[in-house]
Amino acid sequence: MPKKETNVMKNITTGTGRRKTSVASIFIKEEKGDFLVNGKNITEYFPLEKDTVVWTKPFYILGIAHPSSKYSATIKVSGSGKYGQLEAVRHAISWALAKMNAEWATSLRKQGLLTRDSRMVERKKYNHHKARKATQYSKR
Repeated sequence: MPKKETNVMKNITTGTGRRKTSVASIFIKEEKGDFLVNGKNITEYFPLEKDTVVWTKPFYILGIAHPSSKYSATIKVSGSGKYGQLEAVRHAISWALAKMNAEWATSLRKQGLLTRDSRMVERKKYNHHKARKATQYSKR
């Protein structure tokens, strides 16, 4: 009796990206298709021209001018705002491409795309209005 194929995720590469409080996970395949973010096309989810430049940057560094003609991806992103989500998506795409090819990882790392941007909002402290804004000091 032949053994059943248990690996459903054949030729699919995964990656996770983070920025501020947003988290993006990507499942990318080497086949022509669409980039879907939370069920929408990526150009609908991030409609601005500058947004397209941001998420395609890892592909352009690797010399891939039209990512949707060679790859298809499903991306789930949550948390933070639109720009934080966009940068989390770029981070996830970079990690997925780095897993696909070890030579690509070095060029992506040189451009700083595999490094997580760790800047976060500072927490509010007690007896303060905001993170650093304190009540006015009165000497008398």
